[in-house]
Amino acid sequence: MPISVTVGLLSGKEATVQAGVDEEVGTLIRRAQTALGVGRGRLLDATGSVLDVRDSIKSARLQDRGSLTLHISRAQLRATPGAFAAILADGSVATWGARHYGGDSSAVQENLKNVQQIQACEVAFAAILGDGSVVTWGSAACDGDSRAVQDQLKNLQQIQASSGAFAAILVDGSVVTWGVPTCGGDSSGVQDQLKNVQQIQACEVAFAAILGDGSVVTWGSAGCGGDSRAVQDKLKNVQQIQASKGAFAALLDDGSVATWGSDGCGGDSSAVQDKLKNVQQVQACEVAFAAILGDGSVVAWGAPGYGGDSNAVQDPLGKG
Repeated sequence: MPISVTVGLLSGKEATVQAGVDEEVGTLIRRAQTALGVGRGRLLDATGSVLDVRDSIKSARLQDRGSLTLHISRAQLRATPGAFAAILADGSVATWGARHYGGDSSAVQENLKNVQQIQACEVAFAAILGDGSVVTWGSAACDGDSRAVQDQLKNLQQIQASSGAFAAILVDGSVVTWGVPTCGGDSSGVQDQLKNVQQIQACEVAFAAILGDGSVVTWGSAGCGGDSRAVQDKLKNVQQIQASKGAFAALLDDGSVATWGSDGCGGDSSAVQDKLKNVQQVQACEVAFAAILGDGSVVAWGAPGYGGDSNAVQDPLGKG
């Protein structure tokens, strides 16, 4: 015996659709899409939980004359150097491209439901699901295999990626890492410091985490940003961090900047340090940084031929 349910959009538009109790939720969704004239979406029950498209109407415990919400969202796209991963409007994922770059997700496709966010490294992807768990795929030799830490990957808030590792912030402010150790996949040396983490930034082979008190914890390749001990006393009240290929630049609350990592990637700002005052914003390319000051002028440092020297255009930059 079929049931009738009202399916509504966030805009307020509604439609009444029918489905047999042995039919799948996915069938109900397709009928609702047709009736409402919209594309793919996620069907939510009265509690806000996303319904599994493969469940039957009966197993999903849908009631006759009940009300459901069809949530339509835009597709999101992420990429490695050789593959793409798209979060579709219904929370599923489509991948394509070179297999060894994460282009084949068939082994985990059944798990890719209600996906909220995808992060990509060089050869793998990691997806955060609606329940805060993680699904990974791609090169297992790098970071496409998270089985070693799977029991810790619960209640995730955010994922950041280096070239060969992932770092996840959990809801309790702790961090879980996996992947190539020299790319930041091993945070055991600083694990006891990774508490109340607010934000993580990544360069190619290291990570930097801003804690709730404004201090910074780093790990990964020491020469490329994974070791911040040389500037640790300066890393207080950090507001944000930017990363080049092999260095970090931290903007402090007093408008100054602290840098560390590979000199050739902008890790040494000593030549312009006296100019880095009242900094409003810092941006990075692969091997250099540029800072906008409060008066609208710009200070640059790093590899001279790749953005680290702005002297040739300093006059127009000085005009803001």
